[in-house]
Amino acid sequence: MGRTDGAGWCRTLQWVERHLRPGDRIRGVVALGGGWTSRMRRLDVEGNGERYSLVLRSFVKPFYRRHAPGLLGREAGVLGLLADTGVPAARLYAVDAAAEHCDHPSLLMSLLPGTLRLDGADIERRTELLARQLAAIHALYVPESARPRTYEAWTGPERVRPPGRTDRPDVWRRAVEVIRRPAPAHRPCFLHRDFHPGNVLFSGAGAGLSVTGVVDWVETSWGPADLDVAHCSTTLALLHGADAGMRLADHYVAAGGRLDEEPARHLYWRVLDALAFAPDAEKVAEPWRTLGRRDLTPAVLARRLEDYLQALFDRYGTASAVSWPPAVG
Repeated sequence: MGRTDGAGWCRTLQWVERHLRPGDRIRGVVALGGGWTSRMRRLDVEGNGERYSLVLRSFVKPFYRRHAPGLLGREAGVLGLLADTGVPAARLYAVDAAAEHCDHPSLLMSLLPGTLRLDGADIERRTELLARQLAAIHALYVPESARPRTYEAWTGPERVRPPGRTDRPDVWRRAVEVIRRPAPAHRPCFLHRDFHPGNVLFSGAGAGLSVTGVVDWVETSWGPADLDVAHCSTTLALLHGADAGMRLADHYVAAGGRLDEEPARHLYWRVLDALAFAPDAEKVAEPWRTLGRRDLTPAVLARRLEDYLQALFDRYGTASAVSWPPAVG
């Protein structure tokens, strides 16, 4: 067990074992798929006749290694914050964000039940449950001293790269013009910031379907609820089509969530998130394909993103923006 997944981890293994109960030993290691920012492993542990599993997140890629102190430090703090809430998050065991003891920056946490569900089965019910869970996250009270960093935009008008071939260049031009405006004023709250079906675990089916875990809290931020809803909506559109992406916000409001009531302001956050996937949709789809969604080709993703932008304009784009400053620059 000295090496796994092609990366040395002898020091990491020793570090993990120091955080187990006396007599407990790692009996198996299983690589987990579904992510591209970090290497995930399930560690099967046995001791005193009891078996249980933990999850080890390690940042191996140079970019994420450089930013690991902030990312893993944030996740460790958030897991501690969520420990006494109803949010189904993992329990923190240990963190070595600067790789002082491990081969790579690492975080050790409990294994949550459930699996990722990225296919089309029960999609309407799953969307409703995603919305309910997101509304519950946004409703958490977080004292000022424990609030995470202010959100960061993941794109800007100068960084957007539309698809090379499109029959609707006007959709992309219009979208870029939307985000040239300054960000609207908003009511901030606690954000997961990377909430989408690839970071939510489900168990059961049909009426018994339930959310059993929310993972990947490294991007947690303080900002507009509309932005979290926007990110999950874009991902649903890429996975299942524009209609699926448009329904989440309705379920969110029905669950008690609060979005900006002015359509033009809400549109800003939706478009800002969608454009962050141009040209990155192919990159984020890599782990989805390893989990069985081989239908998500670059052409499919580009078409769905464009369809989604058009659907956003069809629903919100005719709204007046009188109370919102005009575009700048």
